[in-house]
Amino acid sequence: MQNLTIDAGRLWDSLHETAAFGACEGGGINRLTLTDDDKRVRDWFRRTVEALGCTVTIDEVGNMFARRPGRRDDLLPIAIGSHLDTQPTGGKFDGILGVLAGVEILRTFHDTGYVTNAPIEIINWTNEEGTRFAPAMLCSGVFAGVFDPEFAWSRTDRDGIRFDAALEGIGYKGSAKAGDHRLGAVFELHIEQGPILEAEEVQIGVVTGVQGARWYDLRLNGNTGHTGATPMRLRRNALVGASQVVLAVDGIAGEFGPDAVASVGRLDVSPNSRNVVPGEVFLTVDLRHPDDGVLEAMARAFEGRLAGIRERYGLEMDLTPIWKNPAVRFASELVDCVQAGADQAGFSHRRMVSGAGHDAAYLARVAPTTMIFVPCLGGISHNVAESTTREECAAGAQVLLNAVIAHDNTL
Repeated sequence: MQNLTIDAGRLWDSLHETAAFGACEGGGINRLTLTDDDKRVRDWFRRTVEALGCTVTIDEVGNMFARRPGRRDDLLPIAIGSHLDTQPTGGKFDGILGVLAGVEILRTFHDTGYVTNAPIEIINWTNEEGTRFAPAMLCSGVFAGVFDPEFAWSRTDRDGIRFDAALEGIGYKGSAKAGDHRLGAVFELHIEQGPILEAEEVQIGVVTGVQGARWYDLRLNGNTGHTGATPMRLRRNALVGASQVVLAVDGIAGEFGPDAVASVGRLDVSPNSRNVVPGEVFLTVDLRHPDDGVLEAMARAFEGRLAGIRERYGLEMDLTPIWKNPAVRFASELVDCVQAGADQAGFSHRRMVSGAGHDAAYLARVAPTTMIFVPCLGGISHNVAESTTREECAAGAQVLLNAVIAHDNTL
């Protein structure tokens, strides 16, 4: 078997070259989907892969597929991909590393004349972040049949601009039907966006799946009253009740640990005045676990705690479930290829579940899929301070290359 090695310096240079498209103060990137800067990075991607002999196809929601032929074009393609859009205060690596590592693998194949059995496709998924057009992972979701194209086209940004108008505006509404394009395997390289690998001094995360999530909106209503004139025994303080909800959510994560996580991420207090007993609180709850059965038990425990808090503090509660996302288990044969690829390169590794959502979570519904994580400094992401090293990026790209070849050799 031929041992191929990616060019770490070339990959690092590409990361910084593309960071100029939407560069913002602090060294990060503000490259919202379907903006002029998104068009610029898409144009760069297209020029680069076409120069390497790829054919680029664009589907009806703007997903880009750069195809390099294999020895057997009757085989379904092996896909490598992530996204090139960012948060308003994004870093240089979130999503971008997964696409540019694919470009570096194409360059390695091109330089050495290596030809895979199956075609290779490098993919840029549209609107993964969901910042300009909600929800997140919109167009990998269309590809996987989670959303209809019409739903994606109808999304609007804060200025009322429709997704389809913005897509046509930058010239990236393609003619290919989203989802008609079948994939044989999907590999996504990503920074961890969490602190585990760094804390454990492990170089590679072998990702076995994505944890499930339950999101809720909760509104608590009591009585507003004058702080000085309302006796404590006669209060129905919505904020005190909300504080107990926060503690209950945190306690549930501890009870179902070590893999459970949960938090209250938003808290709106009304009337939010210094000398008024709060009469209404709106808050959001996020429960997550890699096992759907445990997640269901967490949800039941949460709802049970609410009943007790409602009775104790005399509050009215309106609980609205707004998102129920099942846990995802990645294809074991591809997970094994990633682990073998890390062993081949001599990198330390651990198996882990992704705490964040990714395009791969939807793609796993329609194709064998897995992910590779590399550390990021302090676990920070969605922030201009997001950082990883040249060596960590190169390690992830090398494991990706090794895993792709290992899987291709089985075909």
